[in-house]
Amino acid sequence: MKAVIVRQHGPLEAMSFEEQPSPQPRANEVLIDVRAAGVNFPDLMVIAGTYQTLPRLPFTPGKELAGVVSRVGADVTTLKPGDRVTAFMGHGAFAEQVVLDEKSVHAIPPQMSFPDAAALNLTYLTAYFALRARAQLKPGEIVLVTGAAGGVGVAAVQIAKALGATVLAAVSSPQKAAAAKANGADHVIDVSVPDLRNALRAQVLAATGGHGADVIIDQVGGDVFDACLRAAAWEGRIVLVGFASGRISDIKAGYILVKNIGVMGLHIADYRDGQPAAFRQARQALFEWYLGGKIKPHIMAQYPLEAYLAALNVIRERQAIGKVVLTTAG
Repeated sequence: MKAVIVRQHGPLEAMSFEEQPSPQPRANEVLIDVRAAGVNFPDLMVIAGTYQTLPRLPFTPGKELAGVVSRVGADVTTLKPGDRVTAFMGHGAFAEQVVLDEKSVHAIPPQMSFPDAAALNLTYLTAYFALRARAQLKPGEIVLVTGAAGGVGVAAVQIAKALGATVLAAVSSPQKAAAAKANGADHVIDVSVPDLRNALRAQVLAATGGHGADVIIDQVGGDVFDACLRAAAWEGRIVLVGFASGRISDIKAGYILVKNIGVMGLHIADYRDGQPAAFRQARQALFEWYLGGKIKPHIMAQYPLEAYLAALNVIRERQAIGKVVLTTAG
């Protein structure tokens, strides 16, 4: 089988596409023939060696997949060959075959395509836990999503709407604004304007009748986070899920005090590894919303697995709107 291989952390161009032995499942594992794998911003960080947790070299990158169970280990009870499945893992998805513990693999509905199933992992589970577990979003509240045209952003817009919120989408271009609106955003907040520190708050207050944002999902950091802090409503909650801008902001504690604001972080892998029951419940909720037409991944482009570099470049150049997916010949 073929797989993308990282032998040394560094630029994307240093990776290779190699023939590898087919992995063999142990007693509690399943062998999956990969049909689709999602491409995400954290993949760039893992490849470069800058992510908070790194696999041992050499390794295959990729954190989410969908495919068909090919073989099962002797002790596997929940899956069988032929089952259509999805999984969210630490690494390994950019390959034609993957072995995983059966507990980390989930069957998908027959109506769900493999690209959609792969895309309903990292970004949608991040948005789900940010909104429900961390922010404790209530129906009728106002949610501001930064980077709202990206993978996590589109997922957060769709899930917030499914939970009954009014959604403000913070974006940097007309194209991204159109994408955010198409995915359910009620208002667009332009972060490309001068004097963002004041302009973002002014836009949020204008869109909310002076109320501000009850919940802010921020994956950008830097100047955008600094401005968002001033746009939070009284008793607002800000959930940090990333720092795509490259700058981790210092928090102005005075704003937190005078407005009773809560600021919290989210590292989705901790829920995957530490709360498997909650993780499975979250995935089931996503499936139900998908089948009910409330959410659907916005897949911008699909590339064959061997074109992994082109797919990753879309993410690196910040051209992605929604999701980018790799597919195999199977």
